[in-house]
Amino acid sequence: MLELLTNSDFVILMCAQNQHMRRTMAVSRDLELQLQGYGLTTAKILYRMPDHQNVLQTFIWQAYDLAPNFPAMDKFLAFWRTNIEGPLHSVSYTHQKLIKPGEWRKVDGEILLH
Repeated sequence: MLELLTNSDFVILMCAQNQHMRRTMAVSRDLELQLQGYGLTTAKILYRMPDHQNVLQTFIWQAYDLAPNFPAMDKFLAFWRTNIEGPLHSVSYTHQKLIKPGEWRKVDGEILLH
């Protein structure tokens, strides 16, 4: 039997092997997102200083997000446009899934010990 209990920080997986014994394993929220298909998105944001429009500053933003629509990054950039005085100059980003299918290779031999 497998129960999934969720709170804001952790997902608790309760595995009941029989009525007398239960094992509990805590999985981080980051791992839960990765298992749902999220990847790590890193954005380099160049923005103009509010008082000195000719000066560009850099801001690095990282979060787990879903490609190709990037809803978390879009939400953050919308927040930036409405709440932060420094106008955006440019945004460049990269996205990487951290959990991938395993790499397989053919094994030509086998060594048995004992």
